[in-house]
Parts: sequence; structure tokens; C-alpha cells
Amino acid sequence: MIFGYLNFFSSDIGIDLGTANTLVYVKGKGIVLNEPSVVAINQKTKQILSIGEDAKQMVGRTPSYIVAIRPLVDGVISDFEVTQQMLKYFIQKTQPSKFSFSPRPRVVVGVPYGVTEVERRAVEEAATNAGAKEVYLIEEPLAAAIGARIPVQDAKGSMIVDIGGGTTEVAVISLGGVVASRSLRIAGDEMNEDIVDLAHEEYNLSLGLKTAEEIKIAIGSATEINEKLTYPMRGRDLVSGLPKEVIIDDEFVRRAMSKSIKAIINSIKTTIEESPPELVADIIEKGIVLAGGGALLRGLAKLLNQETQTKVYLADDPLTCVARGTGVVIEDLDSLRNVLLASALRN
Repeated sequence: MIFGYLNFFSSDIGIDLGTANTLVYVKGKGIVLNEPSVVAINQKTKQILSIGEDAKQMVGRTPSYIVAIRPLVDGVISDFEVTQQMLKYFIQKTQPSKFSFSPRPRVVVGVPYGVTEVERRAVEEAATNAGAKEVYLIEEPLAAAIGARIPVQDAKGSMIVDIGGGTTEVAVISLGGVVASRSLRIAGDEMNEDIVDLAHEEYNLSLGLKTAEEIKIAIGSATEINEKLTYPMRGRDLVSGLPKEVIIDDEFVRRAMSKSIKAIINSIKTTIEESPPELVADIIEKGIVLAGGGALLRGLAKLLNQETQTKVYLADDPLTCVARGTGVVIEDLDSLRNVLLASALRN
């Protein structure tokens, strides 16, 4: 009786623990938090100064002893202690505080397809130590498909391409499971680095990753666009050491990102080749669904349509697909347990 009463005050949550951003879905409320997966640390005292949006504002603007880091690399935990503190901050931020006796929440976390047992264990332990009562893991392409309202439990095949910050997840899904998949550690962050590299190569310009991301969002595209776009690229001249500004256009950014985009296209083609013929027929009929922040790149759907000869659709609000998918699961956990990964802690 008492546990049922306490559960009235619990706020079970779904978490899209991304390389670039962390989104939190609270049961019965929807997505209540969307903040960068960034933590600012004072290296002298080892004290965490800020987490999330405040920490991101410090990137590239802090004294040498203050560093703003991402504790996740390519979708997996690279710094356990910092990730644990970040998760604890986000979980506490979304929980009711007026009832001190509120039970700890059950948590569903999205993880990249093909993560190792060690990586799964790290996520589960971090979430448990951050305050979760029970931790469940779901593969991100499956969560993205659920969030994009794809009927994953059907016998018909569906294809999802989730382009995040650190990873691109390509999956063919049928009967609540992944039939064929590729997890590529090339995504939005790699495209930013491509822009930095070409600026260095062509203009002897040292560019920050945050600036590269702003350029990608402002004028980046996967194919030629009707209207030519330009943007001021500002950084430090590697020859003189002085500030320098160069006006670039969308063609420059497209050339910079072409290698990463080609790798994503190849992973999609390979996944289709590895799928059973019956499911390929379903994909031709239903098309490919794009999710994740990278899906918003101009002309990407058009380019994929040309390369795969298959219809390509952009999911509604692609940035939140994984978070919404974890939310659907947490709202109806009992009937959707079959889409979850086995626990690495209970093995």
C-alpha cells in the first residue's frame, strides 16, 4: 500500500544521453530538459563549476585551469565520475523537490547500437549512482524509431537513420528488434572537425569547434542549393597570429563535410545490402526515416533519395526522437519490456 502511495509522487524518466546534448522526458509531462552534455571543471580544485548550458557558454572562453569537457565521446562514457555528476544534476533538476520522501525514479536510457557490455555497465552504474531506482537501456535507433511513431512491433520492416552529435545509427527494424544495423562514429561533431580542418588547410585559419558548428548550421548543406549562402568565418591567422575573417560560401562547407556525408551514405547502403529481401521490399514501400540533429542538414534527404533510390522522410522534430522514444517506453514499461536490452549489472 505504502509503495503504491509513494509511486504517486515518483517521476520516472527517459534520457537521451547524447554526445552533444542530453534530453530528459518525465513520465506524464513530456520533455522537460534539453541541455548540452558539457561540464565545466576547475582543474586546481577538481570542483565542478557548472553543467549544461552554462558550461557550454564557457567553451573556449575560460582560464587555463578551467576546462569545459564533454564526458561522453562517440555516444559512450569516457569520464565515469563526471558523467555520474552530470546525470545526477539532470535527474535532480527534473524531480519534484517538495516531497522529501519521493521514491527514486525508474530510468530508461538510450545507448548506441552495438555498445559493449562494459559500456552498458558504465551507463547503468552512472544512472544508479546518480539516483535511479531501476535502470533500463534501449538502443538508440530503436528509441528513435519509436519516437518517430514507426510501428516497430509490426512484422513489416522499417529503416531509421539517426544522425546525432557523436554517432550515426542506421537500423532496419522489425518485430520490436534490430535486424540489420550500423553504428558509425561519424556524425555532427565530425562534420564540425571537417570544417576546422579545411579552414586550416585553405586559409591558414585556426577555428574553434563551436564556431565551426555555427557555420554548419548557418550555411551547411549536403547538396547544391538554389540560393548561394555566405558567412563570415572568424578565427586566428596561423601565420601572423592575429585575428582574421574570411567570407565563405555554402560550397566551401559542402566540400569540407563531403567525406563524412559519404561515409554515412555508405553505411546506409551496406545496411540495406545486409537486410533480408522481404524487409528491403518493405523499406522501398515505406521509405527511410531521418532523425537526430544531423538530419536537419539542408538537402540531406534529397541526396539520400538520389543515392539509395528510395523515398526519404524527415521525422517530426528529429532532434527529440530518441528522448520521445524513451518516454513512450517509460509510459508503458510493462508492455514494451521486449524492446529493452538485458541489464549488464544483473548478468
